Amino acid sequence: MKPRESLVRLKMFQVKEKRRQLGQLDLMIGEFERMASELDAQIQSEEAKAGITDQNHFAYPTFAKAARQRRDNLYVSIRDLMAQKETAENELRIAEAELAKAEALETRDNGRSARESADSLAMQRRAMIG
Repeated sequence: MKPRESLVRLKMFQVKEKRRQLGQLDLMIGEFERMASELDAQIQSEEAKAGITDQNHFAYPTFAKAARQRRDNLYVSIRDLMAQKETAENELRIAEAELAKAEALETRDNGRSARESADSLAMQRRAMIG
């Protein structure tokens, strides 16, 4: 295997890995958003049962307070994941550009190899004839 071929394979692997990471981040963000919406529904249900929506009221449901805290923590996690996703998207663009460069180098080298072998074959024919 030529060094350029192994470079192209490495770059392809890196691009696939970045795409996989983006997929995982999307799944996690979706799951966290789903969990947060479920917590919202539970909070509203608890507040409706108690008839109290003021969080500072002394009789505000403890479960609603805990669910609200979990939901807020999920929103913080979602923001962090969105930042990670943005970074991963930038890294993917860079990896794709590097892959394109490596493929162009390999194509250029393959074209050069073909020309060099054709030239040497033509020289051999001339040597045989002349």
